[in-house]
Amino acid sequence: MTADGLRSDRGQTLPIYIWLTGVLLFVAFAFFAFAQAASARNGAQSAADAAALAAAQEARDELMDGLELSIGTSDSWLEWLTGDEFTGAGARGAADALAADNDSTVIDFGGAEVNGFPGFWAKIETTYTVGDSIIPGTESMHATAEATAIIKPRCDIPPSADPTKPVKFKCTDGESFEIDPDDFKLGDLPEASVLFSVHLAD
Repeated sequence: MTADGLRSDRGQTLPIYIWLTGVLLFVAFAFFAFAQAASARNGAQSAADAAALAAAQEARDELMDGLELSIGTSDSWLEWLTGDEFTGAGARGAADALAADNDSTVIDFGGAEVNGFPGFWAKIETTYTVGDSIIPGTESMHATAEATAIIKPRCDIPPSADPTKPVKFKCTDGESFEIDPDDFKLGDLPEASVLFSVHLAD
């Protein structure tokens, strides 16, 4: 092959090399943009999970307080163990606080019921954006996510239970305890996690 032929081949190869390099760079930047979006979505989901769980845990604390105060003073104290006897007054505040800790804001919130168990759902939006990328608009795009958390009683109420007499409970973790409404003092209840579990709904 002559020198002129070699120069001609190099001349034809250079534009192809430049084009392929440009394509590869575009693909790399596109993957980076998708990675940014995925990271924002994951952060948003974590914030939504935390907000919903915080709301449910706040309601569980309310349940524990109500149960403790009703034992010995009300014949309906067993109803608190079903997990339904709460107003959820502080649930939204707890959700807002946890969302803020995760650089997000609760944009919608409400009570929920999943498989008969009460809880709360939260929808959040991140305060940060996806960030600058090769895809237009991502610099002002916020991620959103939703989550639902429920409160599930862990101890069975015996069918023959009489709220005016001592009641023995068996719980799902193998623990058992007895509550005597005539001999009950504040602080006698087991830990909240023994009576109620709080977890994200499936």
